[in-house]
Amino acid sequence: MSRYTGPTNRKSRRFGFSILETGKELAKKSTVPGQHGASKGKKLSNYGTQLQEKQKVKFMYGLTEKQFRKTFDEAGKLKGVHGEDLLKLLESRLDSLVYRIGFSTTRKGARQLVNHGHITVNGNKVDIPSYRCKPGDIIAVKENAKDMAIIKSSLEALHNRVEFITYDENKMAATYVRYPERSELNADINESLIVEFYNR
Repeated sequence: MSRYTGPTNRKSRRFGFSILETGKELAKKSTVPGQHGASKGKKLSNYGTQLQEKQKVKFMYGLTEKQFRKTFDEAGKLKGVHGEDLLKLLESRLDSLVYRIGFSTTRKGARQLVNHGHITVNGNKVDIPSYRCKPGDIIAVKENAKDMAIIKSSLEALHNRVEFITYDENKMAATYVRYPERSELNADINESLIVEFYNR
């Protein structure tokens, strides 16, 4: 299955969940998309609830079904809580960290920066958005991309940076200090439902 490239606000409204984590998509219109969206409030089955939780996290991180399932299986091999480890692996993706650092205002934009070769990890250009970073890795903007208006405006728009990343403004580089704690990630995600979905 290919990656979804349609309007984010439709998915946010469908799930009643901010895919961009800003809430802006739902501020203007929060009803379910479609002609009779406001009346589509039927109760979901257990399967439907689990599927919806999986789908909203998949769309939030911009993964295909194959990528998401692969990450889920990798998380199951770790020693921690399966659902929390899944979120930690998703947050360790290069495109997600570029977004968290503030080089882009969306994960979609962060993926594009990486794809176009504007980002380095430990001094080496990496153009694979799914590249898995490890604590201690230094993520920076390439020298010839430091004056890009889109990166500068994104950094200016950022108000709070997550605590598992430290940022050097002069070098336009950040260090992935540690894996995130569950309390530092989106509280509206119920990862246990995703585990139940795949283990059903």
